[in-house]
Amino acid sequence: MQASTDTLDPLAVAEAWVCEGRQVAIATVIETWGSAPRPVGSHLVIDGDGNFEGSVSGGCVEGAVIGEAADILETGKAKILEFGVADETAWHVGLSCGGRIRVLVERVDG
Repeated sequence: MQASTDTLDPLAVAEAWVCEGRQVAIATVIETWGSAPRPVGSHLVIDGDGNFEGSVSGGCVEGAVIGEAADILETGKAKILEFGVADETAWHVGLSCGGRIRVLVERVDG
């Protein structure tokens, strides 16, 4: 996986990637509780090769989101992911800040 070196708007990047014929998924923070690293509306775009731009949280949470995006690109079925301190997986993916986030991941069909 490789992050883009540009600091462009993730939605503009998604549009450009779709125009290039890439498979693209968009992850969007849809809800936060307590301490969360990124606000609602933050985006992470991922292509079929694992390239990404933007941020929905940081660290291992983004790795988990990118991993889920691969499945979503294949199936086309959107998914809501939740990470939080009350969730056993939160410690596994590194969200120990005391907050929770919900992230919608969906495929962009051009």
